[in-house]
Amino acid sequence: MRKTIFSFLAVMFLATFTHAQDYDHRLKVKENIPLDSIRLSDPFVLADKATRTYYMTGTGGMMWKSKNLKTWTGPFMVTNVDTTSWMGPRPMIWAAEIHKYKNKYYYFATFTNQKVMIDTVENNVIERRACHVLVSNKPDGPYVPMSDKEYLPADMPTLDGTLWIDKDKKPYMVFCYEWLQNLNGTIEKIQMKPDLSGTIGERKLMFRASDSPWSREKNPDGSDKPNKVTDGPFLFKTAKGKLGMIWTSWVYDVYTQGVAYSESGTLDGPWVHEQNPITPANFGHGMLFKDFNGRTLMAVHSHYKTNEGKVIRIPHFFLVDLSGEKMIVVREIIP
Repeated sequence: MRKTIFSFLAVMFLATFTHAQDYDHRLKVKENIPLDSIRLSDPFVLADKATRTYYMTGTGGMMWKSKNLKTWTGPFMVTNVDTTSWMGPRPMIWAAEIHKYKNKYYYFATFTNQKVMIDTVENNVIERRACHVLVSNKPDGPYVPMSDKEYLPADMPTLDGTLWIDKDKKPYMVFCYEWLQNLNGTIEKIQMKPDLSGTIGERKLMFRASDSPWSREKNPDGSDKPNKVTDGPFLFKTAKGKLGMIWTSWVYDVYTQGVAYSESGTLDGPWVHEQNPITPANFGHGMLFKDFNGRTLMAVHSHYKTNEGKVIRIPHFFLVDLSGEKMIVVREIIP
């Protein structure tokens, strides 16, 4: 009887999750793929010293692996999603990040259930979309759910969550509250549990899209106003100890990335934005990592729209100098 019950529970447990291994045999994994042949939005690179391997994730929930940043193997599906949760059986996955923290690997991503609607604002129907965290003992997964079913409120669309350990030594999720609902996108923070299995307390505002001096869009009468989009926050420190954040918005129809710095050196700010963008036009959603040669690189994607209206996004790397007070983007690197 005990064996029968165990077998039944095991079957039910397996049925609960969308398994990474179930996808892998249907994916055509390729080897020696050049970086510029990969189509990927929101690239994020974990340079894992333990395995001497670069793991690249992003929108779509797939993973690519490389030993040299030049050629890649993939794609691999690495997430096991709880199909009984709010995400449903086949959630969209955006802007996945992998962070090593306390000897485990954490998968921060935006999950969307297109069958659940949470609001309608100015004729925009808003789907259930939220930042969530999965965990694994290995950098290439599989990444599985933890205890918290909802890291952030269910009635607000959130995206692009990232991890930062602040001066108080506590972990925080920094994320975007989407403009579709609040009409002026924000970047906010919330404290996380010590094992990142959930969040603690209330979210706090860091800044609004309209605080940026460089992002622009048009009013109906043709006059200028700040753009409403906040996208892709990523935190870093310079060698001089200055806390900065790269994030992305738009200058009219041009995808653009800027940078802001915290005057207090903590997430509490206040955050002061640089006047001008830091990357060329139509590059954005960046993050920083150190390669195995000790260089600081920024991974971004290019944003190109064809004459047919199709958007193509390709990962790119830029060399970055953090030796001074502020970040300097030196040049693009072709691995």
